[in-house]
Amino acid sequence: MTHSDPDVAALRAHVDELFPAVQADLEALVRIPSVSAAAFDQAHVDASADAVADLLRGAGLPDVRILRSPRPDGSPGAPAVVARRPAPDGAPTVLLYAHHDVQPPGDAEAWSSDPFEPTPRGERLFGRGAADDKAGVMAHVGALRALARAGEEPGVGVTVFVEGEEESGSPSFARFLADHHELLAADVIVVADSTNWKVGVPALTTSLRGLVDGVVSVEVLDHAVHSGMFGGPVLDANVLISRLIATLHDDAGNVAVDGLVSAGEPEVDYAEADFRADSSVLDGVRLAGEGTIAGRLWTKPAIAVIGMDATDVAHASNTLAPRAAAKLSVRIPPGLEPQAAEDALRRHLQAHAPFGARVTWTPGEQGRAFGAPADSAAMRAARSAFAASWGVEPVDIGVGGSIPFIADLLGAFPDASVLVTGVEDPDSRAHGANESVHLGELRHVVLAEALLLRGLRTA
Repeated sequence: MTHSDPDVAALRAHVDELFPAVQADLEALVRIPSVSAAAFDQAHVDASADAVADLLRGAGLPDVRILRSPRPDGSPGAPAVVARRPAPDGAPTVLLYAHHDVQPPGDAEAWSSDPFEPTPRGERLFGRGAADDKAGVMAHVGALRALARAGEEPGVGVTVFVEGEEESGSPSFARFLADHHELLAADVIVVADSTNWKVGVPALTTSLRGLVDGVVSVEVLDHAVHSGMFGGPVLDANVLISRLIATLHDDAGNVAVDGLVSAGEPEVDYAEADFRADSSVLDGVRLAGEGTIAGRLWTKPAIAVIGMDATDVAHASNTLAPRAAAKLSVRIPPGLEPQAAEDALRRHLQAHAPFGARVTWTPGEQGRAFGAPADSAAMRAARSAFAASWGVEPVDIGVGGSIPFIADLLGAFPDASVLVTGVEDPDSRAHGANESVHLGELRHVVLAEALLLRGLRTA
């Protein structure tokens, strides 16, 4: 299959014809503020599930359900949409995953337009969820519409699974897989929640870092005391937690925790100029760590302080703070188990307790890393579909972020091939202000997925 294949050209024409409606439906989804974080109105998440269900019915899937499973605390999970067309005899089943919930919008002043009013500017559509991951939803819907317009059945079983709480850590995901195991069983799983290499160059994500997080607290006093009367012999908790955090990296910025090992260097690198532009690093700031930038992002551990409980400047007084805390987020490479990473971090923090301060570690979330085989029948079908859609060969990439539920999928369906793809590009700013999707890339993804479904008939 090549981009000049007449069958590809005909399907591309159908995608082009359908794309204005795909964009309009994406804009309608973005207008629903489906933030799954508990502090937000969950009625919008319900409305988003209803809208997705309607889209999947309209795409020709005969069995569409909105389902929930309980979270570990017993509360009901967010609504997930499952839509199915059974496989013809002897054909494989493909599970197409996306999520319809979104991140909170954050500071409205940081946005150039209303985060929940989709706004086209140039080749991009701006809005919360426009890329992550309502574009993934529409990639699935658009591919099914394109095949229908071509007069084709997919030729494989299709199950679309659109989750409603991915941005809140997927707390009911494992239970959902157990409750609906037979409904979701598949031979190939396509996860549309990742990124492409850059605009015009598609990618297949073959590795994802795992995640360990938690809170480290430092206590030095029973209660706050006067900084003039007692300062000097006693260092306050804010100073001590800063000293403790400083031990997590060496002078070059490499992670300095014994046991947080690295995987090998990737085959493709990330140019420093591109990384600086994509990450908005300020001029003059030196990049941390050693080795390739791609390796530092994909196959080495990383530690970030994502929150602190310390005396804020506005409420500061001349006292020594008795305690302080920091939330640490640790990304771990494929091959390193989350519990082993957490144990290594706990040992390091306790061994480096500054001046004998009381150091306590409270664990949070864990998520396993993901490494895909580079060569499988499903991967070959995906490479062919991507190359035909974009006209260039796809790049195998890692992603520094984590998608912990992939480990749950592999645990539930160990014989399935998992393909991690997506609509985002380095300018998408997922989770940040001015999130956007490149509409040309979405068009390519719709065609690529339609070609992939075609290709998996005989893979």
